[in-house]
Amino acid sequence: MSAEFTSAVVSYTGKTRFRAALERARDGGAPCVGQWMEFPGYTLARTVAGLGSDWVLVDCEHGNIADNEMYLAVGAIAAAGASPIVRIPAGEAWMMKRALDAGAHGIMIPMCETKEQAEAIVNGMKYPSKEWPNGIRGAGAMFAPAYFQQNGQDYLRHANENIAVIVQIESRRAVENCEEIAKTSGIDALFIGPNDLAASMGYFAFDHQKIEEVQQATVRVLKAAKDAGKFAGHFALSADIGKLVITDILSFYTEEHETAAQKSKQGFHFMNCGADISAITVWMSNEMARMKTLMDK
Repeated sequence: MSAEFTSAVVSYTGKTRFRAALERARDGGAPCVGQWMEFPGYTLARTVAGLGSDWVLVDCEHGNIADNEMYLAVGAIAAAGASPIVRIPAGEAWMMKRALDAGAHGIMIPMCETKEQAEAIVNGMKYPSKEWPNGIRGAGAMFAPAYFQQNGQDYLRHANENIAVIVQIESRRAVENCEEIAKTSGIDALFIGPNDLAASMGYFAFDHQKIEEVQQATVRVLKAAKDAGKFAGHFALSADIGKLVITDILSFYTEEHETAAQKSKQGFHFMNCGADISAITVWMSNEMARMKTLMDK
């Protein structure tokens, strides 16, 4: 988002661009802006990461990205100067370990609903130490140090402080417990998944922007994160267009959605402003529709 960061790592201790950009946003500067990857591919990852975002998320929950492809994407993103963030399929320690050992600068864990779950996530993310005696991460990260511009010893010393622990708040139960989750030591950020949050409240997932109850829940989570001194994030599909326009040769429809600019102005510290599959779907569908219109004239 800002020319002030040109590398994925901004200090000799391995401080990441993602964390530095979060702090910039917290201190009143530009938001920490990222992109979302659903497709596999080293070249795609490097291309997306070179477009100026602070971070790129590799989606191993809903995306078509397997373990080896995740490893390749993490390296490509870091090489292009952005922070690689990996969303794992579930809050399982072995899944965290794979993404951590690949060199991820942050891990996003879906469906965190209680303080106890948050504590278990933190334990899975941390090497055991005096500060984190309950940490269970194994000390075998052979590939990760390179993506923090460190040797193995320095990585081991600083990983607990450098790697961001991001939990998703995306259910009614999670909102009810969001204050306790935010206060959990070791949790760095809360990230709202609006589609699942709306669905858990009994609404159609894609209507979340229009549902007052969902929007009130969003405000509550934002406040909980800030009150606990944590970072708050939100999913978005574009910078400033309130309708995602998708057309094909037979139909035309619009879908209301939150935008990155809206979330930044609301007070969120970080958000994505697009996704690879959305960019391809929207652009190609619109071009097909335009082609049909031109040929019908």
